[in-house]
Amino acid sequence: MHKQNDLFAQVLEECEGHLLHLQPLMRKIQEHENKLKDKRRSEDEVEISEDERRKSEAEKVILQTALKSDQFGALVHHLSLVRNKRCLMAYIYNRAEVIRSLGWMVDSVLPAEIEEKLSSTEKEYFKNHVATLQSYMSELDLHLTVDMVPPKDPYIKVRVLDDIGEVALSDQVANLARHAIMFLRRTDAEQYITQGGQKQRMLRFQYSLDI
Repeated sequence: MHKQNDLFAQVLEECEGHLLHLQPLMRKIQEHENKLKDKRRSEDEVEISEDERRKSEAEKVILQTALKSDQFGALVHHLSLVRNKRCLMAYIYNRAEVIRSLGWMVDSVLPAEIEEKLSSTEKEYFKNHVATLQSYMSELDLHLTVDMVPPKDPYIKVRVLDDIGEVALSDQVANLARHAIMFLRRTDAEQYITQGGQKQRMLRFQYSLDI
């Protein structure tokens, strides 16, 4: 996650730069507006000669030009801050979604190749999310991470992709050799199917966390 941390820090540094430029511009804008108000007030309250009026108008034009320039500059920095904020929030939200999805796939321990890509805050977020999910399922006495569609047949045909070896199933001892094709009880096969699917999804989530 070092690359993402560096990019995140760069964006925050850029935001600080925009803020440092924005603050003095806002003060200058306020000063220009106050000077324009004072000039208009003095013209209304005191009678001045034509030469003084022309001079005052020229000064107001200069102030208005400076005011518009500072306003446009402040707008550029403000919009840049808003854009960076939205990008950072989208980035954080996307990673949070990935972490929440992991909570439905693994128990309470993340694979090392995934965990190393998370910050300490994200690890704590995952831990709390999994704890909340497990607590909710415990209260309902219902496992929400299994297939919610009722099976049509208690047995399914499977093809073994990895050499697992002999395993004791609920109704038999089976040799799950690579490329073997057999009929297994769905409840027995489900854990191995889930593990295989998790490997593929983990690769996808690992890629998502690299972005």
